[in-house]
Amino acid sequence: MRETSAVATEIAESDELRGGRVRLSDLGGLEVRDCEVSGLKVVDCYGSDVYLGGAFGRVVVNDIDVTAYVESELDRQCPARVLARDAETPDDYWAAWDAIEVMWQATFDRARKLPAGEVYEQVDGEWSFVETQRHLLLASDAWLGNAVLEEEAPYHPLGFPYSGMPRADSDKLGLTLEATPTLDEVLVPRLARMATMRRVVDGLTDAELDRVCGRKPAEPYPDQEYVVRRCLKVVLKEEAEHHRYAVRDLATLEANS
Repeated sequence: MRETSAVATEIAESDELRGGRVRLSDLGGLEVRDCEVSGLKVVDCYGSDVYLGGAFGRVVVNDIDVTAYVESELDRQCPARVLARDAETPDDYWAAWDAIEVMWQATFDRARKLPAGEVYEQVDGEWSFVETQRHLLLASDAWLGNAVLEEEAPYHPLGFPYSGMPRADSDKLGLTLEATPTLDEVLVPRLARMATMRRVVDGLTDAELDRVCGRKPAEPYPDQEYVVRRCLKVVLKEEAEHHRYAVRDLATLEANS
């Protein structure tokens, strides 16, 4: 008879399961988040509502490589994703940012129509709409304000870090993680940073894209060479991918309302 536990276990910042094998166990409801999963195998298992989300180089389901299909469907749903990924010339960066501005403006309008409080609601444990805007604020502060522009004080306190950033590192950036700002309070610095990105892409040249930045995005990032084109592409990709998550969850909130 298999033993069961009434208490769910959380394993964090550990490699104890690396290379291991889990057999004849009930993994219903198991959540794996922010983990390195290269080589992960789920074999001869059964269940329903299996969800995968993340950045995967290759995904095979029942011996069928679905990687290209998934990527093409994501590109179909979000054309700005393609523009962000494929940007090479100054005109490409301009076109990608133009598309991102347009789609976010429409999405901000949708969010403002939600019943009061729902912009703070998390869908399936993901970031709320407000938290997503705070994260994008920090991403642009780091990759644009700090790395590319080398601003004296690039980080806004309402920025929200990626989930794996140590608390000590976010404190060094002056972030107030426990803040509960309104959507409009977040959008003030968020739209200001988006306007800064607009000014940057409007003035881009090939030489500027290839310039080596004098800073890295933030202290936790590796000490290596950061080129302007790479930093701006990170901003573009963050905007496109998190917009996809945001509209996915907005659709759920709208349906529930």
